[in-house]
Amino acid sequence: MNDVTKRETSQDVATRERKEQLRALLPPVDIYEEDNALHIIADMPGVKREGLSIEVDNNVLSLEGEIQIEMPEGISATYAEIRAQRYARRFTLSHEIDTDAIEAKVDNGVLHLVLPKKDTHRSRRIDVKAA
Repeated sequence: MNDVTKRETSQDVATRERKEQLRALLPPVDIYEEDNALHIIADMPGVKREGLSIEVDNNVLSLEGEIQIEMPEGISATYAEIRAQRYARRFTLSHEIDTDAIEAKVDNGVLHLVLPKKDTHRSRRIDVKAA
């Protein structure tokens, strides 16, 4: 390594190794259905909005969250049980879900998704008129 290359500190190495070793936990979820939408509530303690990634690809909904433990500059942990954590969960969605209209919000580590159903799959009453 030459003088121009940044040297990794022991804290940098430890942080990188912890990230590599992190195994994603499955967050517990509740799923509720109403006539026009599904609701998914996922418990991801410690995850903030910035640590969330939600994607839909080929009708697979992927939820990922990460908790970052930040140490103040110049301080290293002598003993640490609280560590960075990853959450990941995937769901195969029915074709009746309008994936373009999914909404998400997070509050205190609880993720709430609203998955609206497409209008074409909703039942509706058709009025019959007299001729």
